[in-house]
Amino acid sequence: MPDTPSRAPPRRIAHLDMDAFFASVELLFYPELRGLPVVVGGARVPRPQPLPEGGYQFARLKNYAGRGVVTTATYEARASGVSSGMGLTRAARILPEALLLPANFEAYREYSRRFKAAVRAIAPRMEDRGIDEIFLDLSEIAEESLPLARRLQTAVREATGLSCSLGVAPNRLLAKIASDMQKPGGVTLLAAEDIPARLWPMPTQKINGIGGKTAARLAELKIFSIGDLAAAPLSLLARHFGARQGNWLSRAAQGMDDSPLVTFREAKSLSREITFERDLHLTRDRAELSRQLETLCQRLSDDLARKKVQGGAVGVKIRFADFRLVTRETSLSAPVSSPETLCAAARQCLKRLSFAPPERRLLRLLGVRASHLQAISRGGDPPPQPTRAAQAELPLASEAADF
Repeated sequence: MPDTPSRAPPRRIAHLDMDAFFASVELLFYPELRGLPVVVGGARVPRPQPLPEGGYQFARLKNYAGRGVVTTATYEARASGVSSGMGLTRAARILPEALLLPANFEAYREYSRRFKAAVRAIAPRMEDRGIDEIFLDLSEIAEESLPLARRLQTAVREATGLSCSLGVAPNRLLAKIASDMQKPGGVTLLAAEDIPARLWPMPTQKINGIGGKTAARLAELKIFSIGDLAAAPLSLLARHFGARQGNWLSRAAQGMDDSPLVTFREAKSLSREITFERDLHLTRDRAELSRQLETLCQRLSDDLARKKVQGGAVGVKIRFADFRLVTRETSLSAPVSSPETLCAAARQCLKRLSFAPPERRLLRLLGVRASHLQAISRGGDPPPQPTRAAQAELPLASEAADF
């Protein structure tokens, strides 16, 4: 008798999300802050200062002056309404006595590497979604979901000392929702039959991809919960959102998602940017702008080296004091990665900008980007210089543009 073809195992996707990742890494260094409201963020927040009698003196949120934003916060601070992306001055009005720490991205990247390596040893089919979250395809692993999820949590804790939350479901959409249902440190298994009881009572914004504007438009149609959305006629959704988005909204509300995991994602570009603590003037603050540009190029060069790539094009981004955003990019005859060549190309882009109106001489943000990335050859040849056109002295749009 011919062999009966084996059936593929049912799809089983996990979303692993580190709990308050940046703040939790900081608590590894300062365990005395556990249980306290702690906010991480701000470009010029002082590092904790050692005290003669032992311990550290920490900055307070109420004393912060600047335009920084909250990078993350402990759950104790979040309970009071402080959230990621919020301006630090606004956060200070909500929770003035909260302790304030500067972001330490080198440490965050190291702990990100550690937890991903620990997870990959158990579940190698992984999609990297950022510094603190990943998707896993567990379909081929012969172990029940709950003990497998607990084993992944144990591996992460042993490798980093940190906790994570997991959601396990038949697809990415449901797994993402599930991982947030029992934070911190929880495991949530969400099956298709659980959708009416557990998914539909939730607000529509719990679906990844439905933001504030879409939720507001849905509310105008008296659609407030995911259940409301699942019951809405497809014709109604298509009329107000278009056929494609309307169909996606309807399918998502019913827990339907067949998108595959992307286990390898090639970066299309890398960038670095900074929002200044105060607006910098193109003439009066030329030296500071030059220093900031060189620092960004150095950090971007370090990022390229870690990824073992070079950029075939370099661009700049500037936001003026009036919030107008402009970008410029220059293509190169050969890829570059050194700080010097990145800076030369970035300055070439800056020369193509117009700073004529007085309000265009105050800068709020500066960014540098490398795109058209290519792998560095094994021979380790020195990075090529920008093209002759990129190095040529073009007329400046204004004298102050050349920093």
